Amino acid sequence: MSWSTAWRIARRDLNARFKGLRLLLVCIFLGTAALAAIGTLTAAIERELAANGQQFLGGDLQIELWQRSLNDEERAALEELGTVSAGTRLQAMARKDDIAAPIELKAVDARYPLYGSLVLDGGRIVGAPEGNEAYLAPGAADRLGVAAGDTILIGTETLQVAGIIEDEPDRLGEGFQLGPTIIVAEDLPERAGLLAPGSMYQSKTRVAFDAQRDLEAAEEALKARFPEAGFDIDTADRAAPGTDRFVSRMSEFLTLVGLAALVIAGIGIGGGVSSYLDARRQSVATLKILGATSSDIARIYALQILAAAAVGSLAGLAVGVAAVPLLATALEGLLPVDTGFVFDAGALMLAASYGLLVALVFAAPPLMRARHFPAMALMRARVAPLARDKSALLVVLAGLAAIVGLALVTAQQPLLSGGFLAGAAVVLGLLAALGWTIRAVAAALPRPASPVARAALANIHRPGSSTGALVTALGFGLAAFVLLAAVQSAIDGNIEKRVPAQAPDYFVLDIPRESEAQFHALVHETDPEAKIRTVPALRGAVLAFGSKDNMTRTATLEEIPDGAWALRGERGLTYSDTVPDGNSVTDGEWWGQMYDGEPLVSIDEEFARAAGLEIGDYLTFGVLGVEVNARIANTRRIDWESMGFNYVFVLSPNALRDTPHNLAATVELREGTPTGPLLQTLVSEFPSSSVIEVGGVLQQARTILEQVGLATLAAASVAVLAGLAVLLGAIAAARASRTYDTVVLRVLGADRRQVLTMQLIEYGLLAGALALVALGLGSLTAWLVITQLFEFDWLPDWGEVLAVLGLGLAVVLAFAVGASLPLLRARPAQALRAL
Repeated sequence: MSWSTAWRIARRDLNARFKGLRLLLVCIFLGTAALAAIGTLTAAIERELAANGQQFLGGDLQIELWQRSLNDEERAALEELGTVSAGTRLQAMARKDDIAAPIELKAVDARYPLYGSLVLDGGRIVGAPEGNEAYLAPGAADRLGVAAGDTILIGTETLQVAGIIEDEPDRLGEGFQLGPTIIVAEDLPERAGLLAPGSMYQSKTRVAFDAQRDLEAAEEALKARFPEAGFDIDTADRAAPGTDRFVSRMSEFLTLVGLAALVIAGIGIGGGVSSYLDARRQSVATLKILGATSSDIARIYALQILAAAAVGSLAGLAVGVAAVPLLATALEGLLPVDTGFVFDAGALMLAASYGLLVALVFAAPPLMRARHFPAMALMRARVAPLARDKSALLVVLAGLAAIVGLALVTAQQPLLSGGFLAGAAVVLGLLAALGWTIRAVAAALPRPASPVARAALANIHRPGSSTGALVTALGFGLAAFVLLAAVQSAIDGNIEKRVPAQAPDYFVLDIPRESEAQFHALVHETDPEAKIRTVPALRGAVLAFGSKDNMTRTATLEEIPDGAWALRGERGLTYSDTVPDGNSVTDGEWWGQMYDGEPLVSIDEEFARAAGLEIGDYLTFGVLGVEVNARIANTRRIDWESMGFNYVFVLSPNALRDTPHNLAATVELREGTPTGPLLQTLVSEFPSSSVIEVGGVLQQARTILEQVGLATLAAASVAVLAGLAVLLGAIAAARASRTYDTVVLRVLGADRRQVLTMQLIEYGLLAGALALVALGLGSLTAWLVITQLFEFDWLPDWGEVLAVLGLGLAVVLAFAVGASLPLLRARPAQALRAL
């Protein structure tokens, strides 16, 4: 039989509404839609970053430095590459009458912006501000209650609001900010008294290349020419590394959830195809009597299944593309993505490939068995169960290999994806073993006195029972409920529990050392019991590390060791006579009070392991152009959740005391103490300092985490829907045999209530036995997502998790009983005539 003839027969037999194959269509639709939406959104963001990298960064290449600008030689090296634009970034306070607000002061020179356009409210395109002009972000204008033409105070200078920013071209490349932006002229910070020696500021110098240049080569040349300068270099191809990492992590997680939904749905596909082909036994037998071979049978029904899978995939792709604008709107302001429709052929082809491969893998075994339906099915519908077709194993293995290969080749983190696939295989094996165990235990249990309960128990272990498929379906479905609740409640825990409970009221930066006593006095005038912690605040880069006679220069590293992030760029430095609050020494000894020997340093224990450092090794820091050598005296465990000042590197006072620097402080007021008066006093008395209200910072963090939570909730919901689809598939696959059983029970006198009770007991026993397993699987998966992928704290609300698991049990039982209702409508006479 030719393919065209097979398709003609398949098309005639195929119901226009895909009756019998709807479950396959729904399962493919769910997984494909999730993967299409995730892939398209990720591709759109990455394409936006690649296309507008120069604009997001503000140049082809950017050099960041703390507490100093480029010297003449360094600037000359950049000018050899093209047009240079320099500027300064620092935290400051803006004032209007009795209102004060923390802001990000962005001082730019006359060449700003090198790429893109700075657009003010009303569509006016401008260059850098001049003199005492200031351009305010909408958030700054709202907080200060000002509009164009008004005046504000920053430091010692009075500025005129020359416009409200509508579009800041390099906003994404500026990174996380502790306040809204105010753009001013390059010399304003110095004129306003904000750049005194020791002030904490960051210089950003950008270059627009005058010719086509290799970004990586240019970066390497600058590092080689100035190996000890402490440059933190960004290029246009990674204009927003923080955003890149966030997108990568979220994409990886959501893709794995999409794959999980497809894998779960695949089990439903297998059940649905088995049910569909079982209902076609007489059609298969008729075709065989008319001369069709086993290959012809496989060809006809493979075309039908392929048609349903193709329709499901196309519908999923369409919905996935349609969902991207909604996702983009939800993520607007957090990620660079257009809120319009986006088509990415690669992402859509990948989603469709996954869908069709999963359909192949799970539909192949029942399809191959269908080739062996005997012609006696014409005379009798119920015959001995068909043996498994060993040739289906080759098809399944080939399909699985294709899925694994596709996942690993397209993954940004192949190890993570490989681990997920291996974990999925282990879970499937575990559930299969659990199904066998439940059947064995049910067979060994004493028989209940109630005939309904006895029949329900027998249904679990009798020959031909669907226990294995139901265990898999229920296990995945309930585990998906637990995963959803644990991930969501853990994210909520990170938002609501840990951070606000341990946060001070204010962070204050750039307090002059000579004014520390005055600062304490001002705070205690407002609240005599206020808790104040002040620390010296400096910036420096690790230039070299290792044993004294064999130190490694950081600039020579091709790649920073995993976990040794503190070697990258400049980091915060401080010094102390005592162990900082929230820290504990884990190895070595602290230097104690009034130490005056060899400069020493205490380092974070996790950083020490990552960098391969031990007690007695040395670190060389570059601080304001001076090299400072210090021996590692001890390692510390840091409580990063304390929301205070936590430094990877704490040096002995004699190492840094004479270096120009200011102080930073945290202020914690008694509960109920008004914060407004203290803010106004500090801004008035310390105009060059920055006072940051922690509430605003927490709100930004809360918003970001809520968006992450929304994405995980949506993704986990797809997995839940897939789990329910699997359950329906398992029930559908067993419907033919269950119809026969129900008819026999009805003939023997059972009423509908007893039949429903039997179904409820059976599914209740299975669901109860699987509840603990689902709790363990879902919790373990959620823990991996929260701690390993997102690197958040594991803070689930177990009451909420158990409540959702209970709700899941109720939903599963409702679906199971609801799907069994058609059995009650079976007509005994019609069913018995088919025997």
